[in-house]
Amino acid sequence: MAQTHQIDITGFAYPNTAIAPGDTVRWTNKMGMNHTVTSDSNPPLFDSGNLAPNQSFSHTFGTAGSFLYHCNIHRQMRGTVSVG
Repeated sequence: MAQTHQIDITGFAYPNTAIAPGDTVRWTNKMGMNHTVTSDSNPPLFDSGNLAPNQSFSHTFGTAGSFLYHCNIHRQMRGTVSVG
């Protein structure tokens, strides 16, 4: 059964997260400034746009692979969703 994995955006860092195909990741901005959740692919596989404090964005990953992502505002914020 597909699951939803919660990632709270805190501390200017994104975690590396392992999930199964068909699972969803939901990011929630818990900081006092805007952030984005944007895949590194070109064109982006997913892009939250600006997330204000307490806003959320979800993406369902249907295929296996490693999906790198970042914040367009704070480029040091990088993470990976590993689907397999």
